[in-house]
Amino acid sequence: MKWPEISELEKIVPFPDGCSGKRLSRKDIPLLIDSIRNWYPDIAVGGASCYLTPEFYETQATLEGEEDKSLFVMMMWKSQELIGFISWDWEEAPETLYARFGVVSPTSRSAGLGTFGQRFGEALGRAMGAGFIYSMCTLKIPNMQLAFERAGYKLLGFAPGYDREVVAPGVVKRVFEAYYAKILVPLDDLHVPDKKNLTPQTLELFTKLFPEFVSE
Repeated sequence: MKWPEISELEKIVPFPDGCSGKRLSRKDIPLLIDSIRNWYPDIAVGGASCYLTPEFYETQATLEGEEDKSLFVMMMWKSQELIGFISWDWEEAPETLYARFGVVSPTSRSAGLGTFGQRFGEALGRAMGAGFIYSMCTLKIPNMQLAFERAGYKLLGFAPGYDREVVAPGVVKRVFEAYYAKILVPLDDLHVPDKKNLTPQTLELFTKLFPEFVSE
């Protein structure tokens, strides 16, 4: 596998004014970990806690100038200041892109980086030949939900208890997460299930989410 260059994708989805992006480099791993810990301290528990360990990046991430791996991490800068990052996982067998995790500095959350990140991920997926891009989204704050919705992603449902979060000081619970996705191939490429194979409950939800595929 080979990830496309950020400079090529930037022609399709330009960065917000004054911002730029680059691949994660080995020397920037400590800076990224410290920044994530400061920006989003609740990450210490749950599925994204691996982003606080150097070994995670060294073994799984594509690093600048090194072998491409399934995890792509893009650092986002404004001048010389790191203001955020976003990461994607390439799933080879289904040719699908998972928008795995990202954080924006609290001082830069009005810069439009969330919506930019979703649109950039879509362009990244198309460049990789993905037919589908998806993500899980916290319900603790609305920022990422709004970013997905503004970028045209569809809310497909919720995952109750999928992950753990700090919900109050010293209190960790399993939480609901929203499941967002976007189809990246022409609709004609999709095989539509036969209604007779769907239970009434499944058909009701399918009709609500994908009315364009359901004939009377």
